[in-house]
Amino acid sequence: MRLVAALLLAALAVVPAATQEPPALVIMAPVELASARSRLESFNRLPLTDIVGTVGLTEPGPPIQVVLAAEDSEAARGAGAWIAGYALGNAGLVVLFPARSPVYPHDTLEDVLRHEVAHVLIARAAGGRDVPRWFHEGLAVVVERPWDLEDRSRLAWELLAGPRLRLREVDAMFEAGPAAQSRAYSLSAAFVRDLIREHGGTAPAAILRLVRDDVPFDRAVATVAGQPLGIAEAGFWERQRVWTVWMPMVTSGEAFWLGVILLAALAVWRRRRHSAGIRRKWDEEEHAAVERERAAEETDVVH
Repeated sequence: MRLVAALLLAALAVVPAATQEPPALVIMAPVELASARSRLESFNRLPLTDIVGTVGLTEPGPPIQVVLAAEDSEAARGAGAWIAGYALGNAGLVVLFPARSPVYPHDTLEDVLRHEVAHVLIARAAGGRDVPRWFHEGLAVVVERPWDLEDRSRLAWELLAGPRLRLREVDAMFEAGPAAQSRAYSLSAAFVRDLIREHGGTAPAAILRLVRDDVPFDRAVATVAGQPLGIAEAGFWERQRVWTVWMPMVTSGEAFWLGVILLAALAVWRRRRHSAGIRRKWDEEEHAAVERERAAEETDVVH
């Protein structure tokens, strides 16, 4: 079965990136958001070419409409206050809220734009057919940026402190508020990364092409992975040992700076503890001096 899956992946291999173009973006904004519009118009679209290839498109399709919405707009009132943007994939539309501070997995408005453009391209690669939320969001995070220290830390925390969830449960968390949403992003991206690690970088494109050809999503994953989605899901959880998350951290350059930060924090703590000890000693000495002076005064009164 795995041999069949490997042959399928080869047959569905994506077109080399050199033949691809980044998607065109048409950015619209009210007058009060003109500065944000100018900022995004200078956005470097070239890295979006990699997303086009990863999702299995040979060309990005028509221009993507990007609407910058003010906080008093109907779009803003209809979205949760923690949401910095969303995409209507089949309509080729992205809506961003520049006044809102992006939350995990985004740091900047440009991060949000990349993520939402990825959603549009995923929808196009799937031919507008249904794709589960966890796969949509997980793949959008994976293609948006590399897996960094914060991603590893969040996943390690989820594995240590959170329950083992089914992917359909992860789907529901995207609508359950900012904390649950952050957790859902972390787990979804981890599963998609695991799928790519186990079955190769062309796996997402192969799955989306099968979906586009009217193959149900679960069957598409089973075809590419060589096993039912439920088995692949169980395998993901079995592979997510804490050491598999932290080992890359301790062997990376980021670990050095993390060590520096921890040592600095330890030094500050020890210095404060030492200073507190000195202050406590001074207080004790001052208290003893006051007691001696009081005792001496009492002696003078007696005499």
